[in-house]
Amino acid sequence: MTAINLEQHLTDNNCDEQLKDLIILLSRQAPKIKSVFAHNQDSAGTLNTHGDEQAELDKVADEIIINALRESNHVKTIASEEQSDIIEIITPYEGYGITLDPLDGSSLISVNLSVGTIIGIYPNGNILQEGKNMVASMYILYGPLTILVYTIKNGVHEFVMDENGEFTILRENITMPQGNIYSSGGLKKDHKEKHSKFIEKLENDGHKLRYSGSFVADFHQILRYGGIFSYPSLKNNENGKLRLLFEANPIGFIAKQAGGEISTGFKDILDIIPKSIEDKVPLYVGNKNKIKNLEEHMKKEKIDEKDKEIIEENHINSTNYEVPIYESKQ
Repeated sequence: MTAINLEQHLTDNNCDEQLKDLIILLSRQAPKIKSVFAHNQDSAGTLNTHGDEQAELDKVADEIIINALRESNHVKTIASEEQSDIIEIITPYEGYGITLDPLDGSSLISVNLSVGTIIGIYPNGNILQEGKNMVASMYILYGPLTILVYTIKNGVHEFVMDENGEFTILRENITMPQGNIYSSGGLKKDHKEKHSKFIEKLENDGHKLRYSGSFVADFHQILRYGGIFSYPSLKNNENGKLRLLFEANPIGFIAKQAGGEISTGFKDILDIIPKSIEDKVPLYVGNKNKIKNLEEHMKKEKIDEKDKEIIEENHINSTNYEVPIYESKQ
């Protein structure tokens, strides 16, 4: 019996033709990106818009995907973690908006650990809206196997890439189990007391620490085995490290479709309207019961003024950018 490939799976799930073409296009960039790993492991000597040092692979992966999207006729706007501005593309119709982390965890390439590409897809070219409005989300995980996970709001499905660069079904309609894995980003000395108490409770309940430094790899482990991933608000960094648009929203969208939840510790991340592409957010994602327990724990603990700002902040839409425009091929 022939295994179902990604294109057939999208067709069988009544995916819109333009969205299907876009997801297939993105999947075809995976073998191109993986093929450059061996010879692009140096630092690029530059910083991205968030002040993080770029690996050469970050820039290569970013270029591969953006060039493909410019030629696609399916995309109106692209926001990439490696770009300082939103890229707007002239298309013959109202295209999708794409958020892109081209190579999450790229510093791990040199020690041969898993890294990934994270993608969010929004309607009407507008990426500055709540994550819950996405039409699709996906990630590609480059490890011993190259894995693609996607949702078009009809469950979460996992595919594996074969020697020809084709993705075939591995698991479909994934449900996140309860599990006992936890990940906690940031230095322990910088954790706030209420987060530290929550982690201590998880450990006392028998949870095991698993943290690689690649968000997409650590989340994939949670998706498979259950548990909770966190990168919390820190004493010296109230909003944590992870980006709302490039990391939190796409992964949270998948988590919810698999029966999980994503939270700042106080509210659903997918309800936040971004102020800008640079927004960061404290993040907890995983099993629904664990997120519920987390939020109950946070509300019981003393809330400081900075937390009140995070809880009560009125996020408003902002398009204050210098936007480069590229004309796609007709």
